[in-house]
Amino acid sequence: MIKLRNIGLEHNICNWIENWLKDRVQRVVVNGTFSNWTSVVSGVTQGLVLGPLLFNLFINDLEVGIDSTVSIFADDTKLCKTISSMQDAAALQSDLTKLDNWAANWKMRFNVDKCKVMHFGRNNINANYLLNGSVLGVSLMEKDLGVFVDNKLSNARQCHSVATKANKVLSCIKKGIDSRDENIILPLYRSLVRPHLEYAVQFWAPVLKRDINELEKVQRRATKLVKGMEDLSYEVRLSRLGLFSLEKRRLRGDMITLYKYIRGDYRQLGDVLFSHKNNQRTRGHPFRLEERSFHLKQRRWFFTVRAVRLWNALPSDVVMADSVNAFKRGLDEFLINQNIQGYCDTNIYS
Repeated sequence: MIKLRNIGLEHNICNWIENWLKDRVQRVVVNGTFSNWTSVVSGVTQGLVLGPLLFNLFINDLEVGIDSTVSIFADDTKLCKTISSMQDAAALQSDLTKLDNWAANWKMRFNVDKCKVMHFGRNNINANYLLNGSVLGVSLMEKDLGVFVDNKLSNARQCHSVATKANKVLSCIKKGIDSRDENIILPLYRSLVRPHLEYAVQFWAPVLKRDINELEKVQRRATKLVKGMEDLSYEVRLSRLGLFSLEKRRLRGDMITLYKYIRGDYRQLGDVLFSHKNNQRTRGHPFRLEERSFHLKQRRWFFTVRAVRLWNALPSDVVMADSVNAFKRGLDEFLINQNIQGYCDTNIYS
């Protein structure tokens, strides 16, 4: 309530919100048996419109004065900074201290046990950092918004995790559904299995052949469930069922994401991910992008690097499509005509 009044919210509104928040009680009912009433001293009932609004008002000034890059999603906050010297480490520590002071100022505490440091890069000095007087623990791997991230930027754990989840769901479908009709199996696969394999995949797309194959095996199993497909090759099954391989779908997804970015659907990212190519060539479309240089092989497969060359190779009529659906149709026709199955098809770069 102190913050709401400090930001200038009208007096009567503040009183109304305070009256709504205070003196609340709750109890649990199980099979007609009631627990004792207990006071509710924090939080609000889930699903209320006011909950997210009040939370956003509360954390709105959290990143004021912070020099590091701050990423906030709900109550999850990350600080990111390039550390190449002790001065950089000191600057990051200063930002952590500012966050600690912010929490203390608003009668809050960070759960230090859940706060971790992850060091990236071989030249990182791996300094220790403090929060609320305690040294933060070092983590080699974390699950961030459903995606496993490790300090070496390997995606092997993520690939194995989603393949395991998808296989479990597929097994439930196999055991629980008697029908093997295409019109039953395919919708179940598309809605319940494949989303596990493609959630946020632009970020963690597999690079190594073993990881690519681990994901593809799930779709191989799924297509074999359809009656009459058991003895056919994987390529024939895909053709008859009207499916792309997962590898091709990832490439296709990259192009769709890039198309949306170019046309401004991700305005919050600004122009930081890609740079337009300045040249006088008449060949190619007008939205060609600069290809970034890289020193490590791993960086070659980052979305911002891997997608550019294929994007630049797309025909003008595809890139200049006036809607996402029109772009998808043109892109699919191009991929089929050029027989492009994945980024390994280097003929697209000639």
